Amino acid sequence: MGNKMKTHKAAAKRITTTGTGKLKRRKVGLAHLQTKRSTKSQMRNNNGAQSVAKADVKSMKVLLCQ
Repeated sequence: MGNKMKTHKAAAKRITTTGTGKLKRRKVGLAHLQTKRSTKSQMRNNNGAQSVAKADVKSMKVLLCQ
């Protein structure tokens, strides 16, 4: 038996790696129920891409086996 780790599939579906090696995630709460929010807040949240916080990068890389 090898000792390779398996990729955490739930994390792999939610986190992507950029070309420079940074981790990118999507903001929460943008899937539905946008009608009750103002147009101003919708436009502010329009781009759902966020970078993963510096404190979480190490643990996310473990989950993604990088």
